[in-house]
Amino acid sequence: MREIQASEAKTHLPQLLDDVERGDVIVITRHGRAIARLIPELDRRREEIDQAIAGIKALRKRTSKVTVEELLSARHEGHRY
Repeated sequence: MREIQASEAKTHLPQLLDDVERGDVIVITRHGRAIARLIPELDRRREEIDQAIAGIKALRKRTSKVTVEELLSARHEGHRY
């Protein structure tokens, strides 16, 4: 989660929306007070979670044993949470 001033959010809205689409949560502030929170759409987030679970299940079928390190590595590849 990161914070950004309202005036800066207005200027950089397209980039902020791209960041939220990738899973970032952004708090918009005015005079140091939080006034809004941009969060990913729930349906989209659910889809990403379902894809991650499917990927883990596919990995488990291809290998006999998967270490915790391998699972964490696969979780972090190409995803920002």
